[in-house]
Amino acid sequence: MAVKNDLKKLRKEQRLKQADLAIAVGMCENSISNISLKRIQPAMKQLSLFPEENTDPRPPESIGWNLWHGCTKASTGCLHCYMYRRDESIGKDPSIVQKTENFDLPVKILRSGKYKGRYKIPFGSHIWTCFSSDFFHADADEWREDAWDMIHERSDCSFFMITKRPERIADHLPKNWGYGWEHVTIAVTCENQEMADKRLPVYLSLPLFHHSVMIEPMLTAVDLQPYIDGYRSSDGSPVIRHVSVGGESGPGARICDYSWVEAVHAQCIKNGISFNYHQTGAKLIKDGKLYDIPRKLQHTQAHKAGLDIS
Repeated sequence: MAVKNDLKKLRKEQRLKQADLAIAVGMCENSISNISLKRIQPAMKQLSLFPEENTDPRPPESIGWNLWHGCTKASTGCLHCYMYRRDESIGKDPSIVQKTENFDLPVKILRSGKYKGRYKIPFGSHIWTCFSSDFFHADADEWREDAWDMIHERSDCSFFMITKRPERIADHLPKNWGYGWEHVTIAVTCENQEMADKRLPVYLSLPLFHHSVMIEPMLTAVDLQPYIDGYRSSDGSPVIRHVSVGGESGPGARICDYSWVEAVHAQCIKNGISFNYHQTGAKLIKDGKLYDIPRKLQHTQAHKAGLDIS
């Protein structure tokens, strides 16, 4: 009975979306029966209840989706937050969380042009989600259910988000989440050993399809081995599937020691975990020497280290 009700609800939502779409592009007069199905077929195909073959001729894109903006600082890693720095420079209060005009970006439909009737974001795109806030911030609770609905609708794309609030994830997942959605990655960030010890036990116990750990900005050495050994999948592999490391950038950046990066890298190699050295940061100690690295070189220098493991 529950399944039938869910299907009815989905079909009803689908019909409403199709009707709204038809009205928006001027193809409806008095009723849906007046619509030329041939003209709205591309849009209806994307709104199908079941997965469809990709007929979108456009290449996938890498797109940022900041559906709400603003945040409050959760730990020492937030001290030099780039969003705070940017907002304060224009006299804006960065601690106020507000829904943005791009809230519905993933499901926006093109109303004109060659690809009229298709989603604005192409099939297969990668969507960097909520990078000017935290998706699980309490001040965004009223909008999150609608956000999940859009993410579910665009299961043809992949979504990547980072949180410093793993303790809020379990109570704010969608009802049909199950053991996770394959197209969604929720990563956790741990800037030092204290935050790793606080956040990882919570995060690694969550029903996520992908578990990704970000150590950025890396402010101390971080030992992941207890969490690699202590949290294993049913096949014996580590629950942690990916680790990304990076130093701090921007004014007042704190020092990152390259030996810390190498230690985490070695743990990933030993345990078959993919690894990315994202950026050096502005201040890097290597072989006992402190380097001041310009912003434009921080990513390229990290890449040249040759530590990335896919």
